[in-house]
Amino acid sequence: MSIIPGIFYNTILVSALTAWAIAQVLKVAVSVILLRKLNFQLIFSSGGFPSSHSATVSALALGIGKYYGWDSPIFAVSAVFSMIVLYDAAGVRRAAGKQAEVLNQLVERLYPGPNSDQDRLKELIGHTPLEVFAGVSVGIIVGLLI
Repeated sequence: MSIIPGIFYNTILVSALTAWAIAQVLKVAVSVILLRKLNFQLIFSSGGFPSSHSATVSALALGIGKYYGWDSPIFAVSAVFSMIVLYDAAGVRRAAGKQAEVLNQLVERLYPGPNSDQDRLKELIGHTPLEVFAGVSVGIIVGLLI
């Protein structure tokens, strides 16, 4: 079996990538519902509701657990990997986003006006616990269905 068709038969990979894609599309839908604004750039962005990182690793770990067994070493690795990603999304990356927000405000105060040479730092890079929970939910649902 060649590489490309073989990838499409890997249900664990398909499950993880599908969870990521669904979470990214949901970000656009949530933006339309809450902000009444269609923003296709959200499909390729980090941050927002739901967390696509959380959806991806949750579907991955669930698929590995279903396929290899809940007591397998590879499930243990994927579960720990998932916990690190979830912690990073809601902790470290969220804190970095808050710091970027403060730095952007500081730069705007120091260099007011439209001709600022400074590029704005990206502020929406982390997730709230609710966004992470929603991402995990998407991942579990997709993982159970695929």
